[in-house]
Amino acid sequence: MTSPPSLRRAEILAVGTELTTGSTRDTNSGDLAAELAARGMEVGRITALPDRLEVVAEAFRAALERADLVISTGGLGPTPDDLTREAIAAVCGVVPAIDPELERWLRDLFERRGLSMPATNLKQAWLIAGAMALSNAQGTAPGWWVDLPDRGVIVALPGPPREMWPMWREQVMPRLKARGLGQEAAAETLRLTGIGESAVADLIGDAILRAPDPEVATYARPDAVDVRISAFGPGAGERVASMAACLEPTLKEWTFARGEETWLDALGRRLAGRTLATVEIGSAGQLAVLLGSASWFVRGEVLPDGRHDLRTGSRRVREVASSDVGLALRARERRGNTAVSVAIAVGGRVAQRTRTAFLPGSEGRRRAALAACAELWRELEG
Repeated sequence: MTSPPSLRRAEILAVGTELTTGSTRDTNSGDLAAELAARGMEVGRITALPDRLEVVAEAFRAALERADLVISTGGLGPTPDDLTREAIAAVCGVVPAIDPELERWLRDLFERRGLSMPATNLKQAWLIAGAMALSNAQGTAPGWWVDLPDRGVIVALPGPPREMWPMWREQVMPRLKARGLGQEAAAETLRLTGIGESAVADLIGDAILRAPDPEVATYARPDAVDVRISAFGPGAGERVASMAACLEPTLKEWTFARGEETWLDALGRRLAGRTLATVEIGSAGQLAVLLGSASWFVRGEVLPDGRHDLRTGSRRVREVASSDVGLALRARERRGNTAVSVAIAVGGRVAQRTRTAFLPGSEGRRRAALAACAELWRELEG
C-alpha cells in the first residue's frame, strides 16, 4: 500500500459574511499562513467568503484542485448561515449525518450548564464518511479533519481564535506532521533604509522580481523597506544564499539589518559597546520611545519648540549623560511634510544633516525618529 502524497501547497478559506462586509477583521488567516510557511508550506491563496453555500462550496472545490491542504476557519456554528459543513459535504459528494458520539458530547455540554440543547445545535454533531471530528474544549463547534485519497486534506476550524488555536496546535499540527507536512524551505530578508520601495524595485529589476524561484519580493514596512528572498524544495537554502549574494552589493548602501532584526539591533552593533544620549525638539519624544528599551540608551531629553542650536545640543546631552555619543533631533512641519535636522556628536566631531520625512503630524514625527536612527547608523559606519 503506497503512502499518501506529502503536503506541499496550502490555501486558507475564511468563511463569514462579517469578514466580507468588514464587520470583523480576519486575523486567523495571516497567522495560520505564517505558521505554515515556517514549516515549508507554500500558501497560494487566502480567501474571505460570505455565508453562501454555493460560494463556499465552489471555493473548496477550486482550492482542492490547486492545493494539497485546504484550511477553513468559521462557518461551524449552529445557525442556518453556518454552512462550512454543508459545503465540504457537497464537494465530497456525501450527505452529513449526526454522529452519536458527537451528539452525546454536545448534550452533555449543555446539561452540565443546566441548559436544554436547542435543536439547531444538532448540526454541530454532523459528520461525513471519512471525516474525523476535532474536539473543541472552548466551545460547541467541533472541527473536521477530512483526508481525501488523491485529493488532499481539508481541515475545518472554528472562527473564534480562542477556539481555533488550541484545536490547531494540539490536534491539527500533530496530524499534519504525521501526514508529511511541508518541505525544505529557506528565506532571507534584507532590511533597507533611506530608499523607497519603488526605487528598490528598480534596482533589483523585473527579471529577478518576476522569477518564481527563488522568489524575491519587496515590502514597505513602517520602519524599513524589506527585500525577502524565499525558496521551497531541495536546495532551497543554496538558491536563497546565491540570490542574497547577488543582491547584497547592489543594496549594501541601504541595508541596515537582516531577518527580524530591528533598529535597536542595527544601532547596537555599530555603537559596539558605546552609549547614546539624545535630545529632541518637535518630535514628541518619538526617538526616546523607539530607543527606550536599549541598554546602551542612557538618556533622552524632550525640549519644547524654540530656538535651539543642534550642534551644541548634541554635545551638551553627551556631557550631561557622560555618554559616548550625543544626538540632537529637530522635527518641524513644512509644506505638508516634516523637515528633519539631526546633529551627532561622536569622538571629537559633530556631524549635522537634514532630511525630509513624508507626511506631517504624528506620522511625520514617527518618521523623523526613524530618520534620526538612519543618520546615526550612517555616521557610526565611519
